[in-house]
Amino acid sequence: MGDASMGPNISPPESTAQQDSLFSMTDVFLISLITGLLTYWLFFRKKKEEVPDLPKMQTVAAPVRDSSFIEKMKKTGRNIVVFYGSQTGTAEEFANRLSKDAHRYGLRGMAADPEEYDLSDLSRLSEIDKSLAVFCMATYGEGDPTDNAQDFYDWLQEADADLSGLRFAVFGLGNKTYEHFNAMGKYVDKRLEELGAQRIFELGLGDDDGNLEEDFITWREQFWPAVCEHFGVEATGEESSIRQYELVVHTDVNMNKVYTGEMGRLKSYENQKPPFDAKNPFLAQVTENRKLNKGGERHLMHLELDISNSKIRYESGDHVAVYPANDSSLVNQIGEILGTNLDTIMSLNNLDEESNKKHPFPCPTSYRTALTYYLDITNPPRTNVLYELAQYATDPSEQERLRKMASSAPEGKALYLSWVVEARRNILAILQDMPSLCPPIDHLCELLPRLQARYYSIASSSKVHPNSIHICAVTVEYETKTGRVNKGVATNWLKGKVPTDNGSSSLVPMYVRKSQFRLPFKPSTPVIMIGPGTGVAPFMGFIQERAWLKQQGKEVGETVLYYGCRREHEDYLYREELGRFQQDGVLTQLHVAFSRDQAEKVYVQHLLKKNKENIWKLVHEGSAHIYVCGDARNMARDVQTTFYEIVAEFGNMSQPQATDYVKKLMTKGRYSLDVWS
Repeated sequence: MGDASMGPNISPPESTAQQDSLFSMTDVFLISLITGLLTYWLFFRKKKEEVPDLPKMQTVAAPVRDSSFIEKMKKTGRNIVVFYGSQTGTAEEFANRLSKDAHRYGLRGMAADPEEYDLSDLSRLSEIDKSLAVFCMATYGEGDPTDNAQDFYDWLQEADADLSGLRFAVFGLGNKTYEHFNAMGKYVDKRLEELGAQRIFELGLGDDDGNLEEDFITWREQFWPAVCEHFGVEATGEESSIRQYELVVHTDVNMNKVYTGEMGRLKSYENQKPPFDAKNPFLAQVTENRKLNKGGERHLMHLELDISNSKIRYESGDHVAVYPANDSSLVNQIGEILGTNLDTIMSLNNLDEESNKKHPFPCPTSYRTALTYYLDITNPPRTNVLYELAQYATDPSEQERLRKMASSAPEGKALYLSWVVEARRNILAILQDMPSLCPPIDHLCELLPRLQARYYSIASSSKVHPNSIHICAVTVEYETKTGRVNKGVATNWLKGKVPTDNGSSSLVPMYVRKSQFRLPFKPSTPVIMIGPGTGVAPFMGFIQERAWLKQQGKEVGETVLYYGCRREHEDYLYREELGRFQQDGVLTQLHVAFSRDQAEKVYVQHLLKKNKENIWKLVHEGSAHIYVCGDARNMARDVQTTFYEIVAEFGNMSQPQATDYVKKLMTKGRYSLDVWS
């Protein structure tokens, strides 16, 4: 090897060529031999040096055991672990409630985020006496795990672990209007049993389309007696109020160390650093905010968010998550009723020093900031909040009413349903309607759930708008049974985000969440899009992208849109844009249902039936992809039923066969849903 590189550099005189050549070859041979031996020695010496290093590498990795929930449970004397798969915070809230319940039975519980632990340790849980794993698992989107439960789901799919010593129970959180109701809860329950774990109580299926809180309470009140029977323990007494956090008021604090609305890193809104996600949102400038409808009582709007220099990438069909702020007048009214200085700087510190969750929201901060950016003050509070607040009502009848609504008695559940849920009473309304109720503001802040990001289907294509994300939304505003006017937090906040010269008042904290709602890989594949109202949003992105592909010289298949609104001259969204796309030949078919322009209401499913032959041809012969976006409760269900009927008629199939045909389209990714209830 060495001689090949050295050879060309040797140019001996001709008179001594033979002798020099001989020496050269000897030299080269010796050098090659020495080099070879040296390389061989160094190679094996390195190996020998590396062998003792291997245990060192393992000891470096050993701190992973600190993320072992088993070690943590042993260290803190816990025997019940409640894992939660949560997208909006409800499953986490239920997990916290179950872990707090445990003390009533002489047990100790902890709520745990599966993303923070190695779930293969489940096989070791039997090392702890009277141990139990509970799973509060929400289903997101179309039967998907929540973001924080994705790794756990992947592990379950691949695991061949022996979980024969594990005792478990599962409560699922879902919505019956969705196709894959409680898919995650059902899967976890089934898979754990397959791996040998012992179910100690039946799977609970919560339905958010009904009364999720009541479903949880009903399951919970039967779950604990089953736990008692299994472990031979008894309730130690009545449910008692146990504070999880202690209040620390900061009288002398450096304001540079106080959170002012950031979701994660302190001062992250002043010093923005990618990548941007749920814990590190990007502050996007609103560059356009225009009203889309020409009339009517509602306010439908189109917003454009500038994502220049953010390195945020998105695809047509993705969702943009927006962190809103509560109405300042609601915040001020809560402060007035509780007689609190909202600008007090405080921290709520977890009394459990071993907990990964040190604070319920970023601290230190002011009560004003917490109630504005971190806490949900507009949704009806859950029963556990009412139970905890009851002790602060000085009027015995109000205290009894709160306790009754928080109980599992049938009349209590009925009262909670009518007085809180159906009347849509938020925490402010409850404080107003119960004059003797005046809880300490710090306890109220501990009890209220976190204000969650709101998701919107992106109404643009990154191929056409790489530095901009478009939103199409309708402001939510309605009168409750009590005569109050409730307003949607995010849509009314966005409505006020008007572009300004300096831009400071029109910033929106946001990030992108990837979706499975995707255009076909081949542009030549036909697409049928069904999206009434603001359900047209992702299809604006789809159509923009198909137009761009056509401009690139690609063969683009049939692009068909079924859109619906109330009245043609009132709320026909993006009418001009859609007209241009149709004129340019990108939108090959545009069918619009105006539901209230005639005596009989006409919806998108009626237009699908009207064009059923064309629909069947596109689906069966053209291998078209079908997309449905909008209301899950009625529209998506009716559209799906219409497809069953079309397939049965033109495919000469029975109803079960037609249903199976459509379900197979879903499995193959040819029938996609982006729906909400």
